[in-house]
Amino acid sequence: MFGKRSDTPQGVKPAVKPAEQPKAEAAAHPASAAEQLKPAAASAAANTRLERARRRIWADLRDGVDLKSLARMDGEAARAEILSAVQEIGQFRGLDVTPAELAQIAKESADDMLGFGPLEELLAQEGVSDIMINGPKMVYIETKGKIERASIEFRDNHHLLTICQRVVGVIGRRVDESSPICDARLPDGSRVNVIIPPLSVDGSTMTIRKFSKEKLTLDKLVGFNSMTQGCAEMIKIIGTCRANVIVSGGTGSGKTTLLNCLTRYMSPGERVVTCEDACELQLQQPHVVRLETRPPNLEGVGAVTMRDLVKNCLRMRPDRIIVGEVRGPEAFDLLQAMNTGHDGSMGTVHANNPREALTRMENMIAMGGLNLPTSAVREQIASAVNVIIQVQRLRDGSRKITHVSEITGMEGDVVTMQDLFRFEYEGEDEFGRIIGRQKATGLRPVLFDRARQFGLEKKLLDVMSEAYT
Repeated sequence: MFGKRSDTPQGVKPAVKPAEQPKAEAAAHPASAAEQLKPAAASAAANTRLERARRRIWADLRDGVDLKSLARMDGEAARAEILSAVQEIGQFRGLDVTPAELAQIAKESADDMLGFGPLEELLAQEGVSDIMINGPKMVYIETKGKIERASIEFRDNHHLLTICQRVVGVIGRRVDESSPICDARLPDGSRVNVIIPPLSVDGSTMTIRKFSKEKLTLDKLVGFNSMTQGCAEMIKIIGTCRANVIVSGGTGSGKTTLLNCLTRYMSPGERVVTCEDACELQLQQPHVVRLETRPPNLEGVGAVTMRDLVKNCLRMRPDRIIVGEVRGPEAFDLLQAMNTGHDGSMGTVHANNPREALTRMENMIAMGGLNLPTSAVREQIASAVNVIIQVQRLRDGSRKITHVSEITGMEGDVVTMQDLFRFEYEGEDEFGRIIGRQKATGLRPVLFDRARQFGLEKKLLDVMSEAYT
């Protein structure tokens, strides 16, 4: 009479066990589960299809395009020729690609055949200051003082090595197993360092210090909060009154940028000779002679060192000598030049503070094996160098002037110096950016007598008094 009792109320479906819940949801919503897989599957299929078409087009281009005839064309005509060839290959092969994808493949092919491959995208991108390639699949860039991973990749290590050889070949240098390290520059002046296997274990490595297309000035650096207006006015006076300057700082701190800005305040009639390992200075004067060192040839001979260049440029009737980076015995020759009538000469030194810059110059002179007494070397430095400008890259990525110091003379065996401007740390904002400013110390500059010869003594005192308050 009584049927089997059910624990499930009428109108309520039985509960699903936990293990069966996903299956039940997928069964209840079969379309939604499939739809979630569609975008990923479609993207993977599109990438596979595009990569297959790219390989087919590249193979046909290598076989069918005459690179010599392309080299005789200007850049735009050569790229148009490659685009036309890619479109013909796409039609002939019946490739499943859209016109936009064909245009992208044509651009990549033109970059590979005429330029520097995947690097072209980063070189054209404003705001990128450094490009660091740690093998074909690992590329990093620096933007606004911060390092991040880039989206580009090279096909393989052979592709990367080909691009490295093309970069250094532009200026007549080479990189191979017999000469695996090379410094070079790009056509826009950007500095390049290449090191390849066997010295680089994980594949070819290339580091590019990229120059901005827009020439920076001290006023623009003030706008970037790298220095105050008073500090910028002081540096302008230093550049104008032909003081001998050493720009000191760490790697990537902005030494070369500041040196370029200083050259803006040279007289247009002055003859300037620059000596560099790889020409990267962008001087803003009309009368400039640029010299560059040369590595040894295959036989290990024919090298031209920085010291050779500095010695030679003394015979070229320069008004000013600029050494892009002082890192060896050429420090002594630069000091000799500063002491023999080449006022306004400049150079950069790797150091963490102005006092350390003097010590480093002593050590570099000692590397030349001249066996000079320490007191004689220090006297040479004290009489040659007038001002040391210290630049620093702070922990928030910003680059700032931290010291403007002048050499005041000797006390016993110690080179004496005094700070004219010093960066004072004031705190951080809500975004972690360092807040501070360059403040004058209020000391009377020894530079005053030199400034008076150029009619700048009043401006110098005004700058110091305004920045001190």
